[in-house]
Amino acid sequence: MNLRKLILTNNACYKAGRTITPKGIMVHSTGANNPYLKRYVGPDDGLLGKNQYNNHWNQDKPDGRQVCVHGFIGKLADGSIATYQTLPWNHRGWHAGGAANDTHIGFEICEDGLTDTSYFNAVYKEAVELCVYLCKQYGLTEKDILCHSEGHKLGVASNHGDVMHWFPKHGKSMDTFRADVKSGLAPTAPATPKKYYRVQLGAFSVKANADTMLKKVKAAGFTDAFIKYSD
Repeated sequence: MNLRKLILTNNACYKAGRTITPKGIMVHSTGANNPYLKRYVGPDDGLLGKNQYNNHWNQDKPDGRQVCVHGFIGKLADGSIATYQTLPWNHRGWHAGGAANDTHIGFEICEDGLTDTSYFNAVYKEAVELCVYLCKQYGLTEKDILCHSEGHKLGVASNHGDVMHWFPKHGKSMDTFRADVKSGLAPTAPATPKKYYRVQLGAFSVKANADTMLKKVKAAGFTDAFIKYSD
């Protein structure tokens, strides 16, 4: 995960200063064909690139709306993928349009034309890694993750279709997403210590004979052979 931070301090949501105890994560996507982070995150930090329209979300009410999320995933100016944290994770965001604002961390994945498999796979992987990171931070599991459309069905979010208008186009769903997060949370088995077996080719009372044998062994390709003296 390529995690960076640019808090939207000019947004009215940030200035409201309310906090939450995160109990879940809500996955959103932007609903606009613009994969570049500079559309939403600003001002330019040298990596985002300049937003010529200055319509990023680091202003009181972006596009005249009361909206703000905890993070965005998308392209930097050089085309690489990154995640930007835009609110403190325990800040009450304005992303769900319902009760999930009081309980969930919300982040947006910047959409493109929805047909680029390479871009989708990259931001999907980044989103999985972000959720693994947040689950570890707040003691959550994959079961605590939902998307905006699932939130609407549960009555805790407004009527939006994201991300289920996009994920299935690339063979994914929120069930596969949660399964991938679960895999990322699984403890890694400790590496099995390597065992080494030493082969002794001979024991000599005359060092010259030992030197001769060592030379033959090294000539045969066993360059890590050595002589060990013992009483």
